Amino acid sequence: MAYVISEDCVACGSCISVCPVDAISEGSIYKIDPSLCIDCGSCADACPTGVISQAQ
Repeated sequence: MAYVISEDCVACGSCISVCPVDAISEGSIYKIDPSLCIDCGSCADACPTGVISQAQ
């Protein structure tokens, strides 16, 4: 399952630099492309606000 970013994202950018496959796109709320996400969890570990989790 891919990871997702909730609407509580503060767009700090911490997750983008740690994604090994560039699956995260910037915006007012960042988005993860599920077709690119490899489920490594690096983004969730890097998120200081804890708004990234595995999709259900």
